[in-house]
Amino acid sequence: MSEIDYEKLAEIELQKDEAEDTQSEQEETFMSPPLEDPGLNINHPYYDVARHGIIQLAGDDNSGRKVITFSCCRMPPSHQLNHTRLLEYLKYTLDQYVENDYTVVYFHYGLKSLNKPSLKWLQTAYKEFDRKYKKNLKALYVVHPTNFIKILWNIFKPLISHKFGKKITYLNYLSDLREHLKYDQLNIPQEVIRHDENLRGKQKGKLPPVVKVPPPRPPLPTQQFGVSLQYIKDKNKGELIPPVMKETISYLKRKGLQVEGLFRRSASVQTIKDVQKLYNQGKSVNFDDYHDIHIPAVILKTFLRELPQPLLTFECYDHIVGITSVESSLRVTRCKQIIQGLPEHNYVVLKYLICFLHMVSQESIYNRMTASSLACVFGLNLIWPSNGTASLSALVPLNLFTELLIDFYMNIFNSRTVPCEVLP
Repeated sequence: MSEIDYEKLAEIELQKDEAEDTQSEQEETFMSPPLEDPGLNINHPYYDVARHGIIQLAGDDNSGRKVITFSCCRMPPSHQLNHTRLLEYLKYTLDQYVENDYTVVYFHYGLKSLNKPSLKWLQTAYKEFDRKYKKNLKALYVVHPTNFIKILWNIFKPLISHKFGKKITYLNYLSDLREHLKYDQLNIPQEVIRHDENLRGKQKGKLPPVVKVPPPRPPLPTQQFGVSLQYIKDKNKGELIPPVMKETISYLKRKGLQVEGLFRRSASVQTIKDVQKLYNQGKSVNFDDYHDIHIPAVILKTFLRELPQPLLTFECYDHIVGITSVESSLRVTRCKQIIQGLPEHNYVVLKYLICFLHMVSQESIYNRMTASSLACVFGLNLIWPSNGTASLSALVPLNLFTELLIDFYMNIFNSRTVPCEVLP
């Protein structure tokens, strides 16, 4: 079958999908309103595309990798969206993460004849994403695939390597995402949620059995992950630095400072769960047993991300996001002011961590992890808003603030000393 025939067949299948959607749902207006991001500045270089909320940052997957979502239902009709600009914006977004392992979730529902890009655009897009983008993409989840997707696969099969093809996972229901991602961090469009409910309702004419989630258990006395700094301190004889941080940083300082790509790589999900379990049960962990320097690195990031409140606190979020509105020459001073306002315990733990990250950045000639690279990794593990995941527009100030902390560590932290504080 020729490419032209495949394209015609794809269009037919897309029209069938639209007809089915119309039958199963009450007719809705085609365009969902753009997802308003209060932090999105009209001067954003891709404001015309970003304002629709098609591409979103959605926290981490179960391996600690950043997750980017692409929602077709938020794409306006083609005459209202410059697809070349859309491709540029997608690359602009991914450029912030491609040096680290990352994951993409593609919500297919909502792709219609009116808003779909041309086949030529799709082919151009695939070719534009060179090895830089494909190498560290560890998983691509296609949610609610249809026959249209199968036909596209046949068109692109000659272009797609076997290795890249193995990264693609098709998921029929939103619930399937739970075993791969931190589902609650995903900003899933309401249209996709309703579509998912309709699909599940059609399954043999009834909804599948609801999986009962057991009530949360109280934390163990030795719990390290998912509990507050105060809880850990109280259970560890008043020690200010949590054992997980002290042990991972100590190990990485001894054996990982010159490892290329430190903190960029992911690790086995099961291994990370096993190590977390050992820590939570108060058992000793010997990282030499795992023969993988990236395991303690991922454990450190996971510990920070699973704190009930970010290390930099929810109260500081708006102040930190405002760093880009401060004149360049005054930003370090502003960082210092924000840090001085932290609770004493948070300040001590942050100083310990940033001291170590400063050491890592000093070895960037070997490990390739500059302050900027480390900020991209740690920014969202140090601060996030109280109402969920930071928006894409907030990434620049959050990462800039983290970069300044690392680059100007001595200047920012030199004027406040806390009794009993320690450094790595």
